[in-house]
Amino acid sequence: MNFDFTDDQRAIKETARDLLANRFKLERLRELAESKTYADAAWSEVCELGWPGIFIEEEHGGQGLGVLELVILLEELGYVLAPLPFLSNAAAGLILQDAGATERLPGIASGERRGTVGVVKDGRAALVPDAAEADFIVLLDGTQATLLERSDAQVEPIDAMDPTRRYASVSANGGESLGDVSRGRDLIVLAVAAELVGVAQRVMEMAVEYAKDRKQFDRPIGSYQAVSHVCADMLKQVEGARSLVYYAGWAADAAPDEFSLGASAAKAYASDAGWNVSASALQVHGGIGFTWEHDLHWFLKRAKTDGVLYGSARDHRERVAELAGLGAATAAV
Repeated sequence: MNFDFTDDQRAIKETARDLLANRFKLERLRELAESKTYADAAWSEVCELGWPGIFIEEEHGGQGLGVLELVILLEELGYVLAPLPFLSNAAAGLILQDAGATERLPGIASGERRGTVGVVKDGRAALVPDAAEADFIVLLDGTQATLLERSDAQVEPIDAMDPTRRYASVSANGGESLGDVSRGRDLIVLAVAAELVGVAQRVMEMAVEYAKDRKQFDRPIGSYQAVSHVCADMLKQVEGARSLVYYAGWAADAAPDEFSLGASAAKAYASDAGWNVSASALQVHGGIGFTWEHDLHWFLKRAKTDGVLYGSARDHRERVAELAGLGAATAAV
């Protein structure tokens, strides 16, 4: 069995890496994060490339590619912390496509009409990305989805830990029922996990580069076991998260019976890895890593926020235990 990317998938990854690296250098990311704005010109550019509709069927204005192609894009977007409404818009498209509510998909695919998705708990969705700017909002209560226009919801912007993305709390009554969207919700979970892999990869690279350059007693600090072992553990966690994410992406189309478990396993592991790798990178950098002037904290904050978005690591470990027929006590270990 060949686990490598196809030529088309490799081209998508290389194109995304090159374009995003040029558009979102760290100084540009800082500028946008501090001003709490998005890169509107870059959003127009990725829309022209058809990225928002990469997973949407061609008959509804998309490119008609698979889940793996979406995962590839999200990993690259996470790698640069792209300040774009891509994830929220993709989440809405995944739910609508799963529900068969196809009339809004052309707008999602073109980026002209954006949506977002929030998870309801106690009558309110507390952390909804890009809700204040979305044209419509999908609220999930378990696996049941309700669609409503933004104007019909109570949307309150909030200052979340992650300043590279906009968030709001949402509450509403009524709306159009979309029914059970179990697969769509699993796909959103996988999408966030893929973004976390990109974040973890970037902070690991930042830490390794610093460990090579920073010297103590005329030796790079990376030559000391206390640092090199930390970097090795970071690599283990990044590659573990990546393997689970791409397995789940493969299972979404090739082994649907395994997909729900795979998606939750990927989110649980990636949520932990995103935070652990970011925290380890902070330790490798030492005092400079704790300063506002250093860029590491932007990635750490995204990792922490993504870790709880659409379910925490604990939530998804419990779901893995349930799907695998294990007890809740096992999931908590």
